[in-house]
Amino acid sequence: MAKGSDLSRRTHGCGELKIEDVSREVILAGWVHRIRDHGGVVFIDLRDRQGITQLVIRAEDSPEPYQLVKEIRPESVIGIAGKVLQRGPENINSSLSTGQIEVRVKRLEVFNLADPLPFPLEGQTLAGEELRLKYRYLDLRRPRYQDIFRLRHRVSLAVRRYLDEREFLEIETPALTKSTPEGSREYLVPSRINPGSFYSLPQSPQLFKQILMISGFDRYFQIARCYRDEDLRSDRQPEFTQIDIEMAFVQKQQIFELINGLMEVIFRTAGKTLNRPYPILDYAEAMERFGTDKPDFRFGM
Repeated sequence: MAKGSDLSRRTHGCGELKIEDVSREVILAGWVHRIRDHGGVVFIDLRDRQGITQLVIRAEDSPEPYQLVKEIRPESVIGIAGKVLQRGPENINSSLSTGQIEVRVKRLEVFNLADPLPFPLEGQTLAGEELRLKYRYLDLRRPRYQDIFRLRHRVSLAVRRYLDEREFLEIETPALTKSTPEGSREYLVPSRINPGSFYSLPQSPQLFKQILMISGFDRYFQIARCYRDEDLRSDRQPEFTQIDIEMAFVQKQQIFELINGLMEVIFRTAGKTLNRPYPILDYAEAMERFGTDKPDFRFGM
């Protein structure tokens, strides 16, 4: 990429342009998702995190970009300047948010040419896990994983808004701390300043919860990173994130209402609806009927 290139300063994202933007001059940048050469006319689907915009490069209108595009492979990174055009009714792509428009390319710059891909990024892939992990930066471009990260982001925002509206403070606590043995072994981090001494990574911020409570922070929460040095299971891994809520001067029913409402917000953010009332079991009944304190009601047992 040329130093200071104006084509790296995009005016819009690739999922942003709509019919109202027809005739607008725009600059887009992103990854080449797909190329279709129709002889004299090349169509490129340009992708970024927001979505996809179709580009049109005609040999007669834009001879220099038309020659450059012959070098480009899928997943190359480019920047373009062009004009937004309305697609004809027969060419509208209803599966794209930008499906009513396309951009006629006037200028094109190749920022980075991609090597041949080790596995296709569209649709289902037969590539093994080892290969996909080796090229994790490519695998994470697949729509399924992009959607997971977007959902996690939206859920985190929803949790923060919900608890903020109920006067909870979000407080961060240290990750390098003293050992507070709980349910499993802890990871240890050697101290360079104090040879022979170690920090512990917390299984959960238990020690700090107690300090904050007696310091008068009667409502606080964390979206906390936790670490446990234990054997892997299907539902457990060495590090994970938990929503940690602490509150004082409350009764059991208030806790139920708070957490029920939080679960509804989380599932609504994920496009699901929870229907009240929820079944409530005490510990004795759960153990008597199911033999576990976390019964799964999906099974008819």
